[in-house]
Amino acid sequence: MNNSTHDLLKVYDLRKNYEMPSDVLQVLKGVGFSMKAGEVTFIVGRSGSGKSTLLHLIGGLDQPTSGKILFEGEDIVTMKEKTLTKIRNRRLGYVFQFYHLLPELTVYENVILPSMIAGRCEKKWVREILRRVKLLSRQNHYPSELSGGEQQRVAIARALVNQPALVLCDEPTGNLDVETSEEVFSLIGDLNREHHQSFLIITHDEAVAWRYERVYRLVDGILLKVDRNQEHARSTV
Repeated sequence: MNNSTHDLLKVYDLRKNYEMPSDVLQVLKGVGFSMKAGEVTFIVGRSGSGKSTLLHLIGGLDQPTSGKILFEGEDIVTMKEKTLTKIRNRRLGYVFQFYHLLPELTVYENVILPSMIAGRCEKKWVREILRRVKLLSRQNHYPSELSGGEQQRVAIARALVNQPALVLCDEPTGNLDVETSEEVFSLIGDLNREHHQSFLIITHDEAVAWRYERVYRLVDGILLKVDRNQEHARSTV
């Protein structure tokens, strides 16, 4: 694991409300937590508990009602859109449940695309990333020619291509069978141990989450820190 102790991410009193016709829906009610560089952090919770909303806010894909999100020391909530766009492309990686691969592009082209947008286009590094996710031999195939697990590995490779400080994973194995899910989480574990890659993962697979030290549970808009033995939970806010 990485010996770095600096805070990569700090979330303060994060709240998200949605205006309804006759009421206000409070999805997040003062969420707070932090991550250090090189950590793998899991957030578990029931469907509809606000997990994806929280991840979208952290990734700068949506705006909170109130609160702060300090990423590498800068508050992305108050950041100008041009700066935020650059951070989303270069410092954050995204892995979604439904892959979001472009069907008309090959594996190689899907992976290199964020690098091209960032003006890097480092072909040697793209091949290295594909080697790490065991897809180098499939680089000229199209998504339709891949299994679900292979498509998710392409999505992970794409998320890593710009060497982001943090990879955000929203139910990365939600569409996969048990065996393939194990392969994906094994890959994430390998990348963390070998390359000190940081991951913030939302999952319904609590059995996998309990293997890691940092696990939170989102309940009714409040984030709870869970100990490894599941003996108790305490509020982090």
